Amino acid sequence: MTQWRFQAAMVATTMIAFVAMLAANEWLFTQIEFVPGIAWIYLPAGMRLLCVLLFGDAGAIGLLLVSWLVCFFHFFPNDFMRSFMGGILAAAAPWLANRVAQHAFGLRASLTNLSPKRLLGCILLYSLASPLLHHIWFFVHGDSGNLLRGFFVMFIGDLNGTLIVVYTMKGLLALFPRPPQPRDATQ
Repeated sequence: MTQWRFQAAMVATTMIAFVAMLAANEWLFTQIEFVPGIAWIYLPAGMRLLCVLLFGDAGAIGLLLVSWLVCFFHFFPNDFMRSFMGGILAAAAPWLANRVAQHAFGLRASLTNLSPKRLLGCILLYSLASPLLHHIWFFVHGDSGNLLRGFFVMFIGDLNGTLIVVYTMKGLLALFPRPPQPRDATQ
């Protein structure tokens, strides 16, 4: 039961963090939005990757649930299919980027080997995966207007937002003192 509660807490934390980041993004950057959900700076993208990196599958489940909520009730309340698929794609992109990074970069699920180079690789993978998945779906669904421009704006927005969120969190963590390292018994 303890493991279930821990997983549920990670799902809930993901949902709360995502909504908070979405609110901050709308407060700060609504005026530079290309279309609803695609902006030149999209902070929720960074929270998506961060939650999947930190919480793994529980983060992806939290993203799926919260993405469905915001798609169905905020972004596209009158478009069931776009909301349904939008939630799936929003959760799948960071999950897939994390899986590719684990395989291609040797990234451990524990993140113990998350170097600056691997972190940047994860950010770039995710920033490409999200607009690619979304725009493939737009094309298949017949929404072919401004596909290239939309892809470009979404890539830049996801990249900017992810860089801002991830490196802000990294900077905030640097403010805390490091825990003492155990002494080597051979010294």
